[in-house]
Amino acid sequence: MAAEGKVDPMHQFSIHPLFGSDSWNIGGYNIAFTNSTLWMAIAALLLFVFVAGGAKRQLIPGRWQMAVETFTGFVDGMLAANVGPNGKKYVPYIFSLFMFILFANFLGLLPLGVIGLHAFTFTSHFSATGVLSILSFSIVIIVGFAKHKLHFFSLFVPHGTPALMIPAIFVVELISFMVRPFSLGLRLFVAMMAGHVLLEVLSSFVISSGNASLGLFAIAGLPSFILMVGICALELLVAGIQAYVFALLTCVYLNDAENLH
Repeated sequence: MAAEGKVDPMHQFSIHPLFGSDSWNIGGYNIAFTNSTLWMAIAALLLFVFVAGGAKRQLIPGRWQMAVETFTGFVDGMLAANVGPNGKKYVPYIFSLFMFILFANFLGLLPLGVIGLHAFTFTSHFSATGVLSILSFSIVIIVGFAKHKLHFFSLFVPHGTPALMIPAIFVVELISFMVRPFSLGLRLFVAMMAGHVLLEVLSSFVISSGNASLGLFAIAGLPSFILMVGICALELLVAGIQAYVFALLTCVYLNDAENLH
């Protein structure tokens, strides 16, 4: 938000109720439809349209179908490499997770400000990335106990551990395992938030120097603007990488549940 030549880098992360929903309550809990919810819905809708449009199964695929098949093959290969043959059944989930995060990250980078709209990056909120990580972690735990029963606890005792070291190693490994959903969600949240904050800070340099004088703009504003262009390109790369890392780590955790490695 720019006001009197100043930019608040944290304003872009503010969550606001939409359509007068700030008074919506169920059982004493507010269920307002917020800007974060709106962009989640948009990302989910885009994912649905993307999959539906590419599910024609034509013998000679068009570009849309080829795009869907390419991403599906990419996810299938990732699961095959990290989980093995048993990973194929997780393709729908990992594909949906990867594409949902990818769409969310890219949507937040759209330059909609030129038409008076504000693109909201809900993956820059730990509440959103945390829920996604807890969902993945829950699937890992359910699969682990469903397939291995109590033997799943052997995951926390590496093979060959001396008997005297088992209690201490078990506790350390268990804590490390329980921290996974936190680190998984935190990684995505921090990466997306940091890039947007940096862009806002640089934009404040451009606005402030431009309002001050032409000379100051040439010294500080113009280099900041050029740097912003480069960072925008970098943010596109980060958006894709973070979606990939989230999906990849989920595959690694699923491998532990399937194969107890």
